[in-house]
Amino acid sequence: MKDLFADGGTDYMPLMIEYGQKLAVGILILVIGLWLAGAISRAAQKLMAARKFDAALQSFLGSMISIVLKILVVITALGTLGIEMTSFVAILGAASLAVGMALSGTLQNFAGGVMILIFKPFKVGDVLEAQGYVGSVSEIQIFNTILKTPDNKTIIIPNGGLSTGSMINYSTEPRRRVDWTFGIGYGDDAEKAQEVLLQMLNSDSRILKDPAPFVAVSELADSSVNFAVRAWVESADYWDVFFEMNKRVYKEFGQHGLNIPFPQMDVHIHNN
Repeated sequence: MKDLFADGGTDYMPLMIEYGQKLAVGILILVIGLWLAGAISRAAQKLMAARKFDAALQSFLGSMISIVLKILVVITALGTLGIEMTSFVAILGAASLAVGMALSGTLQNFAGGVMILIFKPFKVGDVLEAQGYVGSVSEIQIFNTILKTPDNKTIIIPNGGLSTGSMINYSTEPRRRVDWTFGIGYGDDAEKAQEVLLQMLNSDSRILKDPAPFVAVSELADSSVNFAVRAWVESADYWDVFFEMNKRVYKEFGQHGLNIPFPQMDVHIHNN
């Protein structure tokens, strides 16, 4: 019995040594790999914090990096023990593909949200025109961006289309140009109208002197002689200046003998 155990022990000893070595290497890979995964995840979060990434994005990406690295470490450690991982990886890949196809729209919105939070084409408080809507950005989420319209409507725009489509950000520049079109009647003094418009612009302290305001005849329309009027203002003053100028033109044109025309039609009747 003793001899049989001794022979069996001799037969199994190389195998035990081999698997013992593999187990030791696997455990070592697992311990060092998990430590490195945690260190890399923490370093990535510190880097994102230094770059001032959104707090929600920092937490999400940090967790995702940690999970992916830990999965790779476990797969590597199991592979070291001689466990066949090809089938497992294939199943995992097929499952990931199926989930990805099922959630393609959601994943596109997620990717768009990540791109927006990283590259910051706009921020909370900016006024945007995008996807057919105009509003102020009230919140940037991972999947959607929330806009508030001037009449207090809430617009939810998926980040996928927002990150790949065209948009106008009205808040990136400190100054904006205000454009008007004002008309006078045929027969009115065009030079006087130009002078009156320039006086109105120059008397408004909110209108910048450089670049200087611009007034010129732009069109000989069907019922009016139209002037292109342009002035530069601070972005915060845009709408106040726009509406105030409209009101002043309506009130003051008549005081200078200038008529604001309206569409007219002449009808000639011929008696046979």
